[in-house]
Amino acid sequence: MKKVALTVAVLTLGLAACQDNAADNEASTVNTIETEAATDVNAAENVADNALDAAGNAVEDAGNAVDNAADAVDNATENAG
Repeated sequence: MKKVALTVAVLTLGLAACQDNAADNEASTVNTIETEAATDVNAAENVADNALDAAGNAVEDAGNAVDNAADAVDNATENAG
């Protein structure tokens, strides 16, 4: 009788281990997709930040070039007089 009870217990555990875990797999897939989406958003934000920084630097460089040109004109005027 003990062998029968043990066999039934082992079979029950075996069947329990084979249960459908599609819901867990779906939740895992959703979490993976959300994580990948967040990573993509962060990467896009970094690219946008870098582009804005580059544009700001270009504007600043242009302003410096204008200042330098004005200084050159002033120096040329002084040297000519």
